[in-house]
Amino acid sequence: MRKKALLFLVLAAVTGLVGFTGLSFSGIEVIRIMFLIFADLLVISLMAKLFFPEKQKMKYQPVKRR
Repeated sequence: MRKKALLFLVLAAVTGLVGFTGLSFSGIEVIRIMFLIFADLLVISLMAKLFFPEKQKMKYQPVKRR
């Protein structure tokens, strides 16, 4: 979860900087839409981490045979 949230944060920051700094070219609307998608995925991944924390892994215990 943490790796995905960090990835979405970086992608949203990069696309936000490119999309909203005043650059003007033909694909700017696509980059702005990508920013919205990455920002939404960031919020969803952070909420998922909040509501569904990672469970501790079960320890391996060998079965004792008689």
